[in-house]
Amino acid sequence: MKGKDIRLKRLYKHSDKLFVVAMDHGITMGPIEGIVDIKAAAKAVYDGYADAIVVHKGLVRDLADIDSPSLGEIMVHLSASTNLSQESNRKELVSTVEHAIRIGASAISVHVNLGSEHEGHMLQHLGMVAEECDQWGMPLLAMMYVRDGNPENEFDAGKIKHAARIAEELGADIVKVNYSGDPESFREVTSSVNIPVVIAGGSKLDSHYDFLAMVADAIQSGAGGVSIGRNVYQSKNPTLVAKQLRYIMDNKLTREEIQGFLDQGDLIL
Repeated sequence: MKGKDIRLKRLYKHSDKLFVVAMDHGITMGPIEGIVDIKAAAKAVYDGYADAIVVHKGLVRDLADIDSPSLGEIMVHLSASTNLSQESNRKELVSTVEHAIRIGASAISVHVNLGSEHEGHMLQHLGMVAEECDQWGMPLLAMMYVRDGNPENEFDAGKIKHAARIAEELGADIVKVNYSGDPESFREVTSSVNIPVVIAGGSKLDSHYDFLAMVADAIQSGAGGVSIGRNVYQSKNPTLVAKQLRYIMDNKLTREEIQGFLDQGDLIL
């Protein structure tokens, strides 16, 4: 069995639905609420049965001795930019696959902003990293976003479908995209590729029900899981929210079932 196959099996620790918590926001936004203490943040979501977290290389050393009964994997994110820059959509590689392996990563992630003037630059990075991942037997998650200056296009199913296909054709093993907003259109996305499609969580949502319902709709539409950050680690109880997501995905709950559970107050309480 190839090393990549072994590591992919490790990522799917709990079921056939991948649950990743993205914690790579510190370079972009600074030490925002929820990830100031990265060790505590990671432990909280591991305790909630998250399969993996995404962090940058420098934080891996803080995660070496986490004590959790459901210890998850670490994805090292290779792309970076800050919101202090006038070209924040231009992501640069700030580490290598080889270095990520040395520090203990189980997988790699790369970010591409499509439609920006720097698209070609980032596509080149994705393609080269995919080849390195094949060489070293490392799974690759491609975070693919439409950032062409029109915010509505970020959730356009046709453009999201295109983004997912680009990731597959350049060698990614898993693709992360925005949810298009409804099950019918997102089904077009998940059926357009042969690799797992996981959804991003985006900005923190005001309604917890809307957040859970989005995840349920995506799973019903064929999503292979989630890669969500702020809506998990910035919640009042990240472990509880993680458990809720795990339960919703593994049991393929509908939004009606979620509402019923929340009304009764017993959705993994």
